Amino acid sequence: MTFNDNARVGNNTAKRRGGTVAAVGGGAVGVGGIVVLLISLFTGTDLTGLLGGGGAPAAPQSGGERVASCETGADANSNDDCRLAAASLNLDQFWGNTLEGYRAPQLIIVDGSTSTTCGTASNATGPFYCPPDETVYVDPTFFAILREQYDTTAGPLAQLYVLAHEYGHHVQNLIGVMDQHPNNGTGPDSNGVRTELQADCFAGAWVANAGEQVDETGTPYLEPPTDQQITDALAAAAAVGDDHIQAESGGVVNPESWTHGSSEQRQRWFDTGRQGGVNACDTFSVSGSSL
Repeated sequence: MTFNDNARVGNNTAKRRGGTVAAVGGGAVGVGGIVVLLISLFTGTDLTGLLGGGGAPAAPQSGGERVASCETGADANSNDDCRLAAASLNLDQFWGNTLEGYRAPQLIIVDGSTSTTCGTASNATGPFYCPPDETVYVDPTFFAILREQYDTTAGPLAQLYVLAHEYGHHVQNLIGVMDQHPNNGTGPDSNGVRTELQADCFAGAWVANAGEQVDETGTPYLEPPTDQQITDALAAAAAVGDDHIQAESGGVVNPESWTHGSSEQRQRWFDTGRQGGVNACDTFSVSGSSL
């Protein structure tokens, strides 16, 4: 998805300065590492312990810097950090117009690693939303890992789909979905899968309307997505399907261990939101066979 070059995006996002970037196998991320990274993607759980790092969750760090050289849509088109920061303005405007009582989460673009109340945020944990912090954490180098070592392009709209998914979790936190449907284990009909598919659906609803949000001058932040960009986002959704992750790891596809849903489900619910809007995203009222 492309920003209009003259859109005013400003500096609205903190960028934390962390320590050493988490690595797998002495610095190279292998197949096993990628599987852990993708399992961690879209969760609020720190799985760095599986990669030889991590530890107990720590108190979130304070402070941070604003994203540098991030003033216009042209800046957002040329820089991953700025792209995410600028998209947060669009997402906040969309949800502010959609959900009464919406309050924006904080977005932390991680440089290296940083501690949160949900664990360490880095490219090894993948992007995630931490409910106690009401904060989305993203290390943009994660997208480079996906591009280089996994079967997805992780292009601009795919990146924004990831961010929009995490904002979907924030909305779920605000409206009580996480309290009403707590973790009840794994499986294709679990609350966890339904929660993740609803966040995918929310992301699709935002994508369909992303070109309608405007800056202070009335200039749309984003151009409408192209067919190729939609395809890229759908490919990202498929890449993080539980069945795809299990197959890529060389294991047996086991639906009873699923936490996020299949590739087909993730693509379908993203498209459901894109076609039907937020009101089409009640994944909790759908029977298991139709989910």
